[in-house]
Amino acid sequence: MHVELGAGRRGGEEGEALADALVREMREETGVDVAVGRLLYACDHLPEGGVHVLHITFEARRVGGMLGEDVGGADSRQIRGVKFVEVSELVGLGFGELVRAGFPGVGSYMGLKGNIGL
Repeated sequence: MHVELGAGRRGGEEGEALADALVREMREETGVDVAVGRLLYACDHLPEGGVHVLHITFEARRVGGMLGEDVGGADSRQIRGVKFVEVSELVGLGFGELVRAGFPGVGSYMGLKGNIGL
């Protein structure tokens, strides 16, 4: 099983705020509506010879929608395996170091992904 915190693959639309992009991407790809919470971290992943990936991770709370709902104009291959968990449950999903440390530098750019144990 592969566990990943929710992510968009190409980022926001031109002129779109990050929080707005998160709300839109969640709605388009899952059918779920979310309210965006605090920024937990932003970090880089620079695989050798690969594509530079910027991880920007927010807390989010489900506020509506229905998983798998067909959203007009949205992505045709929706994500169907979505589970909202309490932050404390992330320990058992491979994010223990971050959770136990209380998300060090919460709201900050953390540099390379390895700097925060990912």
